[in-house]
Order: sequence, then C-alpha cells, then structure tokens
Amino acid sequence: MKFLNVDTYQEMSRQAANLISAQVIMKPDSILGLATGSTPIGTYKQLIEWYKKGDIDFSKVISINLDEYVGLDANNINSYRYFMDKNLFDKINIVKENTFVPLGTAENLEEECKKYDENIKQLGGIDLQLLGIGLDGHIGFNEPSEVFTKNTHIVDLDKSTIEANSRFFGSIDSVPKKAITMGMASIMRAKKILLIANGKGKKEILNKALFGPITPQIPASILQLHPDITVIYSEE
Repeated sequence: MKFLNVDTYQEMSRQAANLISAQVIMKPDSILGLATGSTPIGTYKQLIEWYKKGDIDFSKVISINLDEYVGLDANNINSYRYFMDKNLFDKINIVKENTFVPLGTAENLEEECKKYDENIKQLGGIDLQLLGIGLDGHIGFNEPSEVFTKNTHIVDLDKSTIEANSRFFGSIDSVPKKAITMGMASIMRAKKILLIANGKGKKEILNKALFGPITPQIPASILQLHPDITVIYSEE
C-alpha cells in the first residue's frame, strides 16, 4: 500500500489525476472504474483541464461506474449518470457509448446486476479503480454488513449514508433508500486501486479501514488485501 498525505484538497485532486492520466497515457484503451460524490470532483476538473490542453486523449477509454440510485433516471440531476455527464463525460472526448453506469430504473434490477458483472468480465476487468470512502467505511454503496457481498447487487442504504447524501437532495426524505452497486469481487479484481479521501472527518475511518481488522462491518477494510493500492488523503 502506498499512502500519500497531502496538505490540500487541490493537491489530493492533482495527485489522483496524475495517476489516472498516467494510466491512460500508458494504455489508451484503459478500463477505468469511476466514482461519484464530492471527493472526486477536483480530480475530474484536473483531468478536463489536461484534456483541453491536449495532454490526455480519452477517445479509446472505457469507463465503468461503481453505483447508481434505484429509481433515478439519467435526466434526474441527482442521478450518478447525470453527475458523470456533467462533471466529466460531456467535457472530454470519451465515447458516450463506452461509459457504463448501472441502470437504476431497470425493470428487472436483479437482471441488471448480472448484466453489469458480465459486461465487466467481457471487457477484461478494470485497469484502475477510483474509490472514495464513506464515514461508515462504505466503498461504492457496499454498506457495513455481516458479509462482503461479491457481485453487483441492490443494497438498502445505511442511515448515515442517507444523511450524508441529503445535502445533494435538499431534504433527507428525498434521498432514495436503495441503490445498485458494484460488488467487492469486481473492485478487488481491479489491477490498481486509487482511494482518495479529504477532510478531518475521514481520518478516523481511514485508520480503521486501512490499519484495523478486516471486517465487513467496515467494507473498505478489505482493500488491505489488494496488491496495488494507492491512498491519497488531505485533511483539508
């Protein structure tokens, strides 16, 4: 495990973007696992800036997102498909058909989960997976549980996750109570993992996840078993 402790959110974002851009430059047809939320926005802004300067070409890249809310379609401003389009995809030259986000409005959600895993398998797995971490230790929407769930699945969101995400929805009652999320197997099969976290509030859970016992009660703790993981943390 490589652990980088930096001073500012901007530096965390730049370091993360450096690793992602290096991956794309070395392998133009990389399969990138991407994350949503406030933490990676700075990373995406930096990648967009470098793209506009002509430093990165995303035309052959394929992206696979971690999760999506159940019941929100792509036009909903709180959906993760909308988030990715607004914060990255619409501002770079990635082929939109090569960007995959779970379909939270699928008629058969269980079938959508199976299709999502099969797609990852057909693509040959993820080259670099970007992750954030929740205050309860969740990655993607893999919430604290009795077991590590292997495959893409439907999850009931933890109360703390709903509370944390309510700032995006205006009220806690508007936050969906379920989500579809990539499981631990696909995440752990990624060739490289990049975990980014910022804010003093994340310090305690990072310590528990990265240096404490491996337990499904802290889902991110399984990352200790990955052979190539970089963690970038800023207290800002």
